[in-house]
This record gives sequence, structure tokens and C-alpha cells, in this order.
Amino acid sequence: MNPLAGQLNEKLLAGNPHVYDMLSTLGKEIYFPKEGILSQSAEASAQAKKYNATIGIATEGGIPMHLGVIQDKLSAFQPKDLYPYAPPAGKPELRTVWRNKMLHENPSLEGKSFSNPIVTNALTHGLSIVADLFADEGDAVIYPDKNWENYELTFGIRRHGVHVTYPLFTEDMKFNAEGLREALLNQKDKGKAIVLLNFPNNPTGYTPGAEEGAAIVAAIKEAAEAGINVVVVTDDAYFGLFFENSLTESLFGHLAGLHPRILPVKVDGATKEEYVWGFRVGFITFASENQDVLDVLEQKTLGIIRATISSGPHPSQSFVLEALKAPEFEAQKQEKFSIMKGRANKVKAILDSGKYGDVWEYYPFNSGYFMCLKLKTVSAEALRSHLIRQYGVGTIALGEEDLRIAFSCIEEEYLEDLFDLIYQGIQDLQQA
Repeated sequence: MNPLAGQLNEKLLAGNPHVYDMLSTLGKEIYFPKEGILSQSAEASAQAKKYNATIGIATEGGIPMHLGVIQDKLSAFQPKDLYPYAPPAGKPELRTVWRNKMLHENPSLEGKSFSNPIVTNALTHGLSIVADLFADEGDAVIYPDKNWENYELTFGIRRHGVHVTYPLFTEDMKFNAEGLREALLNQKDKGKAIVLLNFPNNPTGYTPGAEEGAAIVAAIKEAAEAGINVVVVTDDAYFGLFFENSLTESLFGHLAGLHPRILPVKVDGATKEEYVWGFRVGFITFASENQDVLDVLEQKTLGIIRATISSGPHPSQSFVLEALKAPEFEAQKQEKFSIMKGRANKVKAILDSGKYGDVWEYYPFNSGYFMCLKLKTVSAEALRSHLIRQYGVGTIALGEEDLRIAFSCIEEEYLEDLFDLIYQGIQDLQQA
């Protein structure tokens, strides 16, 4: 093992041995080079006042070399904020601004100890970092039966974790905290579990209420008190899009500082929150009472970033930073939120009209981009295929009976026609 990795591990063991035990083999072995090209370049940038011949970019006239055909389109930004490599952890100001945003939007974080957010190449990259750091072959990865399919690729195929699922909803259509609790306590022999919490949920668009949220936190705490080390990941991809009757904060704040055997990890980003999907700007944040633990986890995260993408894209970080600082930002974001809420409310009104009750039910939804139909009479895949061939309507089939509808990308005035066509598609299949 590299001596730098050993030093980090010793520091982590002293700070919180339970977190050390949560690490995968890769997590224990990874480190961020202190004496490599990046550290030498950083030293030169600070002290080499005559010539700095360390940077792996080209300069001209004292600024990063660039092409006019590109800069002419991006002239609102200085070349220094576009062309050089961004630091592996991301632009420092962006990290600070995002941390302040988290505190503003999550009052439960006030007074809690958590790291400065580290910039990732959007949400999937953040989840991949979590998998690399904490998931070994055979480790239990717990999430509900209605989930984002990429979890299986990220934690299962890549890291050979064992997926443990539980029904998302109870019979009265509330979040199944008891199912989560049982799945966690069943890992007592292993002594470790990774829990993925995704609210608003993809694919159902459901976010628990306050009472359900408290039950989730209680279940995780009970597992920790039973001697299970729990890495709890709040996948907050759709954070902020809360339309009615739900939590409006991430559970990350309620989990921070809860128990030494609980490591909360927040994965979020500008991707969906600020409607910049193609910018690929996300963040990963750790919570711990011990500053040494946070320092070590940041160094190991930077080691993963250095070994995979080296650093995230600089232009999109600059774009997001300037947007977050703009006086018009909040008003413009609220305008888009209102559009999204209007679409969600319209969908609910359409579904509650009584027109379609003979062929489907729908799962509760109160947030996010999506909702799910539970089909009664035809298979989801048969309907999906028929809709796209016969009517040019695209939907997502999930299992035998669930059909996911992304109302986020359908104008409100067309939503009723969309569901009428889905209904017609079912009639076609039933008569065939």
C-alpha cells in the first residue's frame, strides 16, 4: 500500500474506526498524490514569478491560448474561467456558493459538521465515487423496488455489490420505512450496509412526508445501534422540486451527526435543480463530527477523481457559478418551478377525473419529474411498444405493470391528450 494511503487510513482510524471499516479495498488503497504533477504545479503557480514551465496547457500573451471561433461565442467569460483545467475538487468559489445554498435550503444542517462539497461530473459520477470508496463484492446495497436502473450498473455490475430491495410503498401508499428497517437489520451478520435514498423518487415522483422521514431516520439509527456500519447516500438529483405534502429538505441534514456508525453522503447537483442537464455539474458532500474524517474522505475522493476523470469541465462550472450569483437567479428558477408544478397538478387532475380508473391506478407522486401508472389489464412492455409504433408516444416500461411518464417534458396543454392516447393504446391491446 502506498505510504500516503496508509497515512490517510491511520488518520481515519483515529478519527472514526467505523468509517474506516466502511471503506472498500479500493477505498482503503486510494489516495491523492501530494508530490506529483498537480502539487508541483500548484507550488509553481504560487511561487514561480519569472517562468512557470509546469502547467500542461498552452498560454499566449499571459492568458490561456484559445481559438477565436470558440471564444467569440463565449465572450461573456474570461479565458481563465474556461480553458485551464479546473482543480480536481472543483472551482473553490463554486464549492463555497453551493455549500451556502445547501445551508439556506436545508435548515436542519445548521450547526452540523459536513465537508465542503466536491464537484463531480454530475450525479452518476458522484454515485460512482461512493461505489468505488465503499462497495466491495458482496456488500449489501439497499434501495426500494422502484428505483433508477443505473444503481444496478453502478453498485452491482461495477462493484459486485448485492442488491437488497424492499417495497417502496406500504398498503396505504406511504413510504415503507419498516421494509427499509428489516432490510437493514438483516445485514447484522455482515456488519455493513449501503443505503440509497432517492427523493424525489425516480421513477414514481414520490417524496415522503415529515412523519415518514422521521421513521426512515429512526430505522437507520436502529441499525447503527445494532452494530451495523451504514453508509447512507441521499441521491438528491431532483432536490427542490417539491410540489405538495412532502419533506422539503434532504434527509442528509437529519442524518448528519446522528451516530458514529452512520456516514451520510449527499450527492446532488445543478443538473436537474438548475435545468442544466448537459453541463454535468454535480457535488458530493460528507457529514462527520470529526474534521479529520472529513479531510481523509476528501483526499480519497480526490484520488478517485484524479484516477478517473482528473477534473471536471471548467466552462460548465463557471456557467453554474455565475448563474448562482446572478440577482435574477431565484426569480427565474421560481418561474420554471411554477411551470413544473403546474404540469404535476394537471396530471393529477387528469388522473383523478375518473376517465381511466378501469385500466390503471397511479402511484402517489408529489415532486420531481415523473409519475408511474400501475396497469391493470395489459403488460407495460406491450403497451410501451404499441404506443410508440401506433401513436408516436414514448413512455418507459418498468417491470410487468408499471409505466413511467415524464410530465417534465410535456407542455401542460398537451397532457390530457397524452393520457388519452395511452388509454386508447390500452383499449387497442384489450380488443386485439
